[in-house]
Amino acid sequence: MKKSSFLDTGLGVFLAAILANLLWGSASPCIKLGYQLFQISSDAVMSQIFFAGIRFTLAGILTVVLGSLVEHRALLPRKGSAGMLLALAFAQTVVQYTFFYMGLSKAPGYKGSVISPSSVFFAVLLASLVLHQEKLTVRKMLGCVVGFAGVILVSLQSSGDAGGFRWDGEGFLLLAAFSYACSTVLIKRFSQRENPVTLSGWQFIIGGSVMAAVSFLAGGRLRPVSPQAWLLMLYLGLLSAVAYTLWSLLLQRHPVSHITVYSFANPVFGVILSALLLGEGKNLDVPRCLLSLVLVSLGVWIVNGGQKENGEKKPKAA
Repeated sequence: MKKSSFLDTGLGVFLAAILANLLWGSASPCIKLGYQLFQISSDAVMSQIFFAGIRFTLAGILTVVLGSLVEHRALLPRKGSAGMLLALAFAQTVVQYTFFYMGLSKAPGYKGSVISPSSVFFAVLLASLVLHQEKLTVRKMLGCVVGFAGVILVSLQSSGDAGGFRWDGEGFLLLAAFSYACSTVLIKRFSQRENPVTLSGWQFIIGGSVMAAVSFLAGGRLRPVSPQAWLLMLYLGLLSAVAYTLWSLLLQRHPVSHITVYSFANPVFGVILSALLLGEGKNLDVPRCLLSLVLVSLGVWIVNGGQKENGEKKPKAA
């Protein structure tokens, strides 16, 4: 019998899931702060990608180290995993975060937080309609419609300096969400043959290293204004490592629908932290933003709640 732990209790699930989503929700505003602390302008594409590359190389190393400590063994890829790691590194790190970091340089931080969960809906449609990994139920279709309505609502907001919808801002954020959805579908398949934390950590290292090397050769540079810049970089690396490890441990112990329903907290934390850390509150159309948050959160909850219909218990995918 598997030894019980704090993560098997209701309080443990709640605290760990909320912490993971708080960390993920802080990513967008912290990246925006990073652009200021490393003197990266909205037009400095190679420097944006270099910033992302360093962050995810660090995140990968920390994920592997933290995962190895949790599992009391070195998390090294198995023989034959190279193809899986390269595919994930391309979809989950290189493509996703190239578009995300470029898009976030042209869009407010709170929009990045609210648009990112659209990956849940893209993943449902890909898994159901393209790869036929699961059935597209009425409940899942309803969740996708409700969630996308919230994404569209916040994307078109144009009060203050939010600027409405830009193809190289909100458009890139949507492409990043689609790329992440593709990687989610791949992880569901690949984790049948490899530890999901191992997959995540090593694909971060591979993808981050490629991004950092290519962008550096193309002229990408970081010019920190103070030691706080490197502390922020360390935090960004740690948040990915800690959040992903916690999420994977929860998914190993509990039904998917019991855990992923907490994803509704991600955009809520993102909007709140963007207002507090970036001062974006003064530019918000508050009623529109609140309605968007409600729709996105409700859509994620509907989609994830529907997984109970499939009787999923302790899936191997993370």
